[in-house]
Amino acid sequence: MQSGIYVSLSSQMALERRLTTIADNMANVNTVGFRSTEVKFDEVLSKTNNDLNAKIAFVSQGNDYLSTKSGELIETGNVLDFAIKGEAWFAIDTPVGQVLTRDGRFTMTDTGALVSTRGYPVLDAGGAPIQLNREGGPPEVGASGQIIQDGRLVATLGIFTADVRNGFLRYENSGVTTVDNPQAVVDNPEISVLQGYVENSNVNGIGEMTQLIQVNRAFEAISSLISSSESTMSEAIKVLGGGN
Repeated sequence: MQSGIYVSLSSQMALERRLTTIADNMANVNTVGFRSTEVKFDEVLSKTNNDLNAKIAFVSQGNDYLSTKSGELIETGNVLDFAIKGEAWFAIDTPVGQVLTRDGRFTMTDTGALVSTRGYPVLDAGGAPIQLNREGGPPEVGASGQIIQDGRLVATLGIFTADVRNGFLRYENSGVTTVDNPQAVVDNPEISVLQGYVENSNVNGIGEMTQLIQVNRAFEAISSLISSSESTMSEAIKVLGGGN
């Protein structure tokens, strides 16, 4: 098989992966706290059989990474809605363990537990569930995450950083788990909590649609190139083999 076909196939595999991430991003354009997925593609060089100095460039399958661009902050006025300014995450306790999220739409249960929209406990800086006083006054949360209720400190929202470049997995829309252990944020002026706000998805719907069109066109062009290459090879085999 011609090396050009191998190169074309590697490009199709890369484009298919990009299509998958675009589809996921589009599905979560309205998901609170969602960070879009991007793909980085590398060039892979392979030496040819006939010439050790000649190399063929293939496209790798790509590595996923999360966009660090913040979504739009929307004021809700709800005292249990929170948003993070800066590159950090809230933490919730789920059936798979600690999960990071930027979806700060929390509620209080009948027992005073602070939970996510799916009912998962929200964690403090030490990784323990946050407990509020159900019968107390409305909580006030400062920029550092300290929760004041009835004039006293009752808990501190856990704010964590994690290097998602070393690997991550999605969990229920805006949540992620990371290969590296998350680290609690302590006295970082570049990271703060806003009470009464939520962060929208950072997906640019128009931009994703534009990329979708471009990827589809590229996919079609490569498919046409493969068909052309196969036809050329068939003709060459006929000629060299003396076929009619």
